[in-house]
Amino acid sequence: MDRIDRQLLELLQRQGRLSTAELAERVALSATPCARRLKRLEEDGIIQGYRAVLDRKRLQLATTVFVNVRLMHHREDAVRLFEDAMSAMAEVVGCHVVSGTYDYLLEVVVRDLPDYEQVVRKLQTLAMVQDITSNFAIRTVKSNAPLPLGS
Repeated sequence: MDRIDRQLLELLQRQGRLSTAELAERVALSATPCARRLKRLEEDGIIQGYRAVLDRKRLQLATTVFVNVRLMHHREDAVRLFEDAMSAMAEVVGCHVVSGTYDYLLEVVVRDLPDYEQVVRKLQTLAMVQDITSNFAIRTVKSNAPLPLGS
């Protein structure tokens, strides 16, 4: 990956709807080589897809909760069942295996506290879950930032 690839990726992270012609102009290439580079970045899995970033407040999903989860044990079947359950829960928009006191950090997005209570009830029904701790986001300072690709 060279400087031009990094420039393309930076532009796409900020403005994913730029046409190939616009991208090519901004990185000083013609459209055909630019299209070839984009195709290669997609085929190599560096670009995994394109999506719209939605306004959570306008969609009435303004409550974000970071949830720490500790499992009772780490047997393969329990881990798989937990991770499958997290993948199936639409409210869980992020699930990370972490080090430290807890095993997972979840990012949960809901309308309000009653909706979050339903999420907690779902988590509590999972037999492998030992402990749940919630941290409510008061305000978002930075989100959906581009990855730091360097030069």
